Amino acid sequence: MRNPRLLITAIALLLLGLVVNHFLQRPPPPQFAPDLQSTPAASAPAVRSNGTDSGLPAFLPAEARQTIALIQRGGPFPHRQDGSTFGNREQQLPQRPRGYYREYTVDTPGAGNRGARRIVTGGNPPDAWYYTDDHYESFRSFTVPASGERP
Repeated sequence: MRNPRLLITAIALLLLGLVVNHFLQRPPPPQFAPDLQSTPAASAPAVRSNGTDSGLPAFLPAEARQTIALIQRGGPFPHRQDGSTFGNREQQLPQRPRGYYREYTVDTPGAGNRGARRIVTGGNPPDAWYYTDDHYESFRSFTVPASGERP
């Protein structure tokens, strides 16, 4: 070793580069539409797309009907994350083997991103349906009419 200071400096720079690289590769925290942050889920108004009874619960927003139809058709989905495995890390849903749950985006009008609304399904084909409007903090279970009936 001719110059131990040079070796120590090189190792320090390498470690610093690894640490910086680690933090640069972390995904950004989720951003939510401003109106969703201030509106509690319990007081959010129920929206129906039309006057007909679709068999879906009133707490689902109108945009959920389009998401449900896409799920039943198998896509294509507007967001690349749609159909990906939902890990249930929050443990708000019943414990199931990894891969049982899938998540799908429910569009939020006016949001510049995916927003906080999701439908999570269980099984393939889905036999369990859940809706969240607060990005997985709480869920409401619902049933979907048979695939022959349109939501």
